[in-house]
Amino acid sequence: MKISLPMSNGGDYVLHPSKIVALGLNYLEHIMESQSVDVQNFTNEIPTEPVLFPKTPNVLIGPGQPIILPAFVEEYGFTDCRTDHEAELAIIIKDRVKNLSVDSAMEHILGFTCFNDISQRNLQKGDKAGWYRGKSLDTFGPIGPVIVTPEDIGDPQDLVIQCRLNGRIVQKSNTRNMIFNIPLILAFVSKNFTLEAGDIIITGTPSGVGPLHDGDVVEVEIENIGTLTNPVQAERRRS
Repeated sequence: MKISLPMSNGGDYVLHPSKIVALGLNYLEHIMESQSVDVQNFTNEIPTEPVLFPKTPNVLIGPGQPIILPAFVEEYGFTDCRTDHEAELAIIIKDRVKNLSVDSAMEHILGFTCFNDISQRNLQKGDKAGWYRGKSLDTFGPIGPVIVTPEDIGDPQDLVIQCRLNGRIVQKSNTRNMIFNIPLILAFVSKNFTLEAGDIIITGTPSGVGPLHDGDVVEVEIENIGTLTNPVQAERRRS
């Protein structure tokens, strides 16, 4: 999947990542809402190292494109079928790197943007393989609206991040509240995986995650970046 986004310093950048590496449980207040989220391996314990999981590139959609709630999930007959929004700061990797140090990590960032880590909770809770499927369904990774360079972002560890659902604020925090900061995240991820230019790392969500429904409009806004807006549509069943 390829997504073209404008750069804050001019021109466009075509995102075609080899991988999307996501962090779970990186805001304390999100950990505290673990009972309401109710998925496997989601407890109120504070992690001692970053909790990583994958999202596959087929999730990517741009601003204005619809998040599709898949029809097949309804076939399971879940009592409460729930797909959630999760506002997150995304990091775009600049070059091929491995085993970054914390001190040098920021030098390898192309830019920052907004991301919505859409999550199908029933699959995330029930799949024996873990979070993979519930995080990687088509359209489950809205990204944008612009990639802001490190020179233009200000302090990426002090940005207001919020999510609005149909105009109402449902998530609001600051990136300073991350348990693991950006340099540590990059160093840890690159120790585990070689990162390629254009790869995406998403840095976790604050509290307030909640369900999406057909007809909703969801917005992720991050200070100094802008607002990522996407409508929500239930997939129409074929007759």
